[in-house]
Amino acid sequence: MSTVLEGRCLCGAIRFEIRAPMVKFSHCHCSQCRKGHGAAFASYGRTRRKDLYILSGKERIKAYASSESVRREFCADCGTSLFWSGNSPEMADWISVALGTIDTPFAAPGVR
Repeated sequence: MSTVLEGRCLCGAIRFEIRAPMVKFSHCHCSQCRKGHGAAFASYGRTRRKDLYILSGKERIKAYASSESVRREFCADCGTSLFWSGNSPEMADWISVALGTIDTPFAAPGVR
C-alpha cells in the first residue's frame, strides 16, 4: 500500500490525503450508513486525525450529528459522504474515511 493515499469527493471540491496506513477496515450496514450512502452498506477505513490532511475545499465540508455519538461529514456541493467520527474519548484521535472516496489504488485487508 502506498504511504500516501489521495482522495476526493465526487465533484472534486474537496481533496485530501491520508499520510499513514489505515487500520480497521469495515463494511457497516447500520441504518444510518445505508441511508447516508444510499446503498446496502458503507465501507470505511480508520486513520488517525493527525494523518488526514484536507488539501482543498475544507470550507465545503459540512457536518451532521447523526446520533449523540456519531458525526458525519460530507461535501456541501455534491453530497459525497466523506468521513465519520465518534465523540467518545477512545475515538478522539481517530476518523473513519469512506473507502469509495480514495483515488489511490490500495488493498484493504479483509475488504473485497
